[in-house]
Amino acid sequence: MSQQPYVHESARLPEFTFRAVALGVLQAVILGAANAYLGLKAGQTIAATFPAAVISMLVLRAFRNSSILEENVSRTAGSVGEALVAGAIFTLPAFVIAGVWEGFNYWESSFMMLVGGSLGVLFVIFLRRPLVEDPSLPFPEATAAAAIHKAGQKGAAGGRYLFATMGMAALVELLKNGAGFTAIRDSVSGFVAFASSKVTFLRRGQPFGEPGSYAGGLHYESPFASPAFMGVGYIIGPRLAALNFSGGVLAWLILVPLILFLSGEGSALMNVTHLPALSDASDAERLEVVADQAWRGIVRPIAVGAMLVSAVWTLFKMRGPLLSGIGRALMDARRAPGAQATSARLNADIPMRWVLICIVVLLVPMTGLFAWFTGGLAAALTAALAMTVAGFVFSAVAGYLVGVIGSSASPISGLALSSLVVSAVLLVGIGVTGMGAMAAVLAVAAVVCCAVSIGGGIIQDLKVGHILGGTPWAMEWAEIIAVIFTSFVLVLPIALLHNADILQGGAGIGGEGLPAPQAGLMAMLTQGIVGGEMAWPLIGMGIAFAVGLIMLGCPSPMIVAVGMYLDLATSSAIFVGGLIRWIADRIMTRRGMDEAEQEFRVNIGTLLASGLIAGEALMAILLAILVNAHVTLPKLTPSGWLAIPVFAAVGFVLVAIPMRARRASVS
Repeated sequence: MSQQPYVHESARLPEFTFRAVALGVLQAVILGAANAYLGLKAGQTIAATFPAAVISMLVLRAFRNSSILEENVSRTAGSVGEALVAGAIFTLPAFVIAGVWEGFNYWESSFMMLVGGSLGVLFVIFLRRPLVEDPSLPFPEATAAAAIHKAGQKGAAGGRYLFATMGMAALVELLKNGAGFTAIRDSVSGFVAFASSKVTFLRRGQPFGEPGSYAGGLHYESPFASPAFMGVGYIIGPRLAALNFSGGVLAWLILVPLILFLSGEGSALMNVTHLPALSDASDAERLEVVADQAWRGIVRPIAVGAMLVSAVWTLFKMRGPLLSGIGRALMDARRAPGAQATSARLNADIPMRWVLICIVVLLVPMTGLFAWFTGGLAAALTAALAMTVAGFVFSAVAGYLVGVIGSSASPISGLALSSLVVSAVLLVGIGVTGMGAMAAVLAVAAVVCCAVSIGGGIIQDLKVGHILGGTPWAMEWAEIIAVIFTSFVLVLPIALLHNADILQGGAGIGGEGLPAPQAGLMAMLTQGIVGGEMAWPLIGMGIAFAVGLIMLGCPSPMIVAVGMYLDLATSSAIFVGGLIRWIADRIMTRRGMDEAEQEFRVNIGTLLASGLIAGEALMAILLAILVNAHVTLPKLTPSGWLAIPVFAAVGFVLVAIPMRARRASVS
């Protein structure tokens, strides 16, 4: 059943205004800079859609003639900063870590961000209708952002649910964030060692050789005490949450223990326990480090291989709508320049003629940069082709994943890794090696990662606009303007953090102070492939695994691969949210509620979950800003036990409150 927009198609409200775009660009710069710090420190960014929605609503309400469509445009532009900086921090630091750059190169970085971000917007224009209008995609975070705007229109009647849970989640984040009071530990982890086991090998039914002694163990980690992740799980539902968690179970409870079980004491993996940095650690702490290395070095490459096949399979399943959308776009492009599109306001995109022209204009100078890196035209054209195809393909996949699990948990770096592997293989295949090949490979990954990150973000924003009744071209132009401005600004906080860490005695990006984990992995893969030391068997295992999932009829192999790629605390927290939704659904069924009654109560739960997501995001970014301003909050003694009330409170809020709500309580 198609969803009716909040603002009718015939309405003509203020929308693409100077104040909305200017406020959005300012938010993009501020929120992007805050997320740059988070990403370099922890490899995570917080979706800016929610804080941008709240800020846009609060600021624009000060103008008497403002509209919800203006808020939508401002939020759309404001979310660009986080999306663009996510693509940048996952890739650009790899140039420094791999030794391609001695320091951070401002102009090349800005140019790659500009090209990647702009291509992301342009690619998604082709993909908007097939993805945004797909009723099977829940778009959890887009639904949450739309709920914020709607609640603001309804006043206290609808907003009390949203803003109450926003305050609750913000308080929890203040108490558990490392930049806050840290009274609550995010999660509790450890390692359980297995008892030594004797394994006898048989050959034709007879013992063969001496029995081997194997041990290893199991790394465990509790779900993150994250109201936001649980809110995402509630919105996407138990089925998709379980699929995501199944990948985490496979990675952490099967593959990692198996790897450790088969690794002997003298293996390279076990030698990690003898590093000087672990000299004072207990045996369990050493083995926990080994488990983490097994996941990062062995399981994650398998997940990347699975993502490669899953991406192709996802596109194959979407072939009908995608080909239809591309065909419609090409037909629009062939119209005379003065011809008007026949679609109504809610389907009015930027004219496809201009989209294609802009794509060509961006590819020409980028090909020149590839030629500068590699020293050859053939290699430059190969890199440009890989960048274009991978950017479009993975933008489609990113849009699909954002539709399923939201942008916060979308594996943007995993998709960028896939593009890196493809481009590296192509360049090595035509004989391009050395530092130039590494630079070109990383440049492809950087542009694709920025394109994919922006693509996933704008699909989410376009879905919000689709729910609210916004005009697509207004949001698309707002994104392009924000990309142009932020591309030449957001590289500055990254470079400043790098230089400041060096001045303080650190190693800069890639060191202990700014580990940039995704960029480190990309540098390692680039050096491995170009240098001929890549563990291709692991990629092949992932490919075979994904093929097996497809043959078994798995609903979404990509979601399973994503679960393998994420840490267990994240995927299990999303699963907890799915379980809460399952409990709520069961209660409603047992009480004999009809479909309309159940839909009403699920909508209340979705509004509450939206507040949990937005509140945690707002507080996390506020704390990041305090860190950048060198403001230190007093620390309390953190306890893992204090996380238990968080889970209980979230469960109570998402189950009990919707059950008690009355129809008249929400307009």
